[in-house]
Amino acid sequence: MAAQTSHHTAGRRKIALVASDAEEAAEARERLGSLYETVEPDACDVIVALGGDGFMLQCLHRFMNTGKPIYGMNRGSVGFLMNEYSEEDLSERIAAAQTALIRPLRMHATAADGTHHEALAINEVSMLRQSYQAAKLRIAVDGKMRLEELICDGILVATPAGSTAYNLSAHGPIIPIEAPLLALTPISPFRPRRWRGALLPSKARISIEVLEAEKRPVSAVADHEEIRNVMRIDVAEDQTASALMLFDRGHSLDERILAEQFGY
Repeated sequence: MAAQTSHHTAGRRKIALVASDAEEAAEARERLGSLYETVEPDACDVIVALGGDGFMLQCLHRFMNTGKPIYGMNRGSVGFLMNEYSEEDLSERIAAAQTALIRPLRMHATAADGTHHEALAINEVSMLRQSYQAAKLRIAVDGKMRLEELICDGILVATPAGSTAYNLSAHGPIIPIEAPLLALTPISPFRPRRWRGALLPSKARISIEVLEAEKRPVSAVADHEEIRNVMRIDVAEDQTASALMLFDRGHSLDERILAEQFGY
């Protein structure tokens, strides 16, 4: 992720260009760099991210708590979190964009070897079976046992921003971006077969314990960070961390999430 510099103006806000490794994204960075004056990310007011949703997640993690908003333009295979790519009026689009505040989940995981791990997730924290054996999980919310035994391929906790990602593929609910909710969604549940998950307050603390861990090993994943052979995870929204995203007016994340629920 390198910044590109040139000698033309991009308005009053100093912008930095970062791009994924994809050829299309790198070419876009070169073209925009020749059209607009840019600076390095540590000296900018706004980050312009060129790539797909995976790259946007990387940028959100990288610039977490910096106060630097990220304006993404789609140069990847998936672009739900990105604006449409255009080389025209970049500074004006940024100036008119709507801001979305994103708070991540913080996962604390305990592995079978006794080690403790911590990671942030913008989209979701998931637990997944590591072998042919289904996982057996025990679920508590705010210290109260809610499900003594869930037999499944896995389970995930999704933020509103992540509710249209893996959560949606697992038939979880879509959550408006400003709703103070989290989705707790099972992945291929076997028992109880009819349980389809739960919507929880964003302040809820979710604890998931792995049963029969030696026979049924489970991994935990926070966005792109995986911990193998976990025994237990605790997940809660991190109120001390935040990232800022910019969206073109009329195409805000709220609008996209609403549109997704109506199938267009």
